Amino acid sequence: MCVFVAVSEGNVARTVACAASGEEGHLRGMAVLPDWQGSGVASALLQTAEAEIRNQRCKRVTIDTTEPLAHAMRAMALHYLVGFQIFFGMPLYEWVKFL
Repeated sequence: MCVFVAVSEGNVARTVACAASGEEGHLRGMAVLPDWQGSGVASALLQTAEAEIRNQRCKRVTIDTTEPLAHAMRAMALHYLVGFQIFFGMPLYEWVKFL
């Protein structure tokens, strides 16, 4: 598993982790400080993680979102905006992006 971190003034502002297994990569452990939401740092880290997964010769990448999370709707909007589609929808939302 690789972990990418965005740091600002010595503080972790955003994280995302990724792993590859065969032809599928998976993103997990995404978190962002409230002050950094909407800043574009999330998209930049997602692109970095996708590049790592692509380098592992994966053909698709998945990310899961669960509805009970308070920020799930914002997370789902971000996943959609960067090219993911809902692959499986109840009660775990698994997003997939073909590379």
